[in-house]
Amino acid sequence: MDIARLPLVLASASPRRLDLLARLGITPARVIATDIDETPLKAEQPRALAARLSLAKAEAAVPLAKGALVLAADTVVGAGRRILPKGETEADVRQCLALLSGRRHCVTTGVVLALPDGRRIKRLVETNVTFQRLTQAQMEDYIASGEWQGKAGAYAIQGRAEAFTRFISGSHSNVVGLPLFEAAQMLRGIGWLKP
Repeated sequence: MDIARLPLVLASASPRRLDLLARLGITPARVIATDIDETPLKAEQPRALAARLSLAKAEAAVPLAKGALVLAADTVVGAGRRILPKGETEADVRQCLALLSGRRHCVTTGVVLALPDGRRIKRLVETNVTFQRLTQAQMEDYIASGEWQGKAGAYAIQGRAEAFTRFISGSHSNVVGLPLFEAAQMLRGIGWLKP
């Protein structure tokens, strides 16, 4: 099997992950939006959820991407042991911003590279982020922007929420949705991406 000639399939509906891969000069041959249940298990912690969901996305895409490499990722925002929801409603955003205001939180992305021979290469990447203490006006302005919709933790660090970010330790692209250094290392490690 000549790995360098295999097509790459992205198992994600996230336009942000497509944009991030483009920074590496990668355009996936195909994008498969997997339909998996992302509900956390009882007492599941953020790291475990990110690992489980990224693997589940990869496994769901593999049968639809025969003979291809499948790259899957899932990003989870956690405050301590608590898993924050994706921004679906304004109530979600208020809850998340109130919890994140003035404190550190951890963004974890699970990344899985599934090879046609059955191998699975897995990584967990964590980035610590600290928000400033947010005023009610800042929260309401952010809610009105709408950029939180569908985002883990109900914020987009690559948008207006970057102005709230007092401190970040680790990969910025990880917080956006795909840790580029680790993804590139995985692809280089199997000989698909040139050094």
